[in-house]
Amino acid sequence: MDSAEGAYRILGYSDGEIRINDARYSASLLVSPDTLVTEWGPTSLEALTSDHLQTVSELAPEVVLLGTGAQQSFPGRELMLSLMRGGIGLEVMDTASACRTYNLLMSEGRRVVAALILDGGELTGTQGR
Repeated sequence: MDSAEGAYRILGYSDGEIRINDARYSASLLVSPDTLVTEWGPTSLEALTSDHLQTVSELAPEVVLLGTGAQQSFPGRELMLSLMRGGIGLEVMDTASACRTYNLLMSEGRRVVAALILDGGELTGTQGR
């Protein structure tokens, strides 16, 4: 982990890029206070599958913030229910809002996972740019 607090913190977001601690990413990812999954997979909300949500569930969050890109869009009902049936809260919002909300919930000590979709992004994590 890169930060002094031993946690992954989102330091910036712009269209097509998320900055977490000292690295920048341009592909969809999962982040929790103690886990960063940079090879999560979906390149758009339409590409989101139950397999992607299974990866989210394995992180055992109490709440998932699904950032759906530049605009808030909702996944299919069955996809949302798959998390809720497991007792996991789901909040759907645009990716910028999900980044801000993640930092707030993380600072409160909540077990939060941000599932952040960057439309059409490619995996490129670079240190200290």
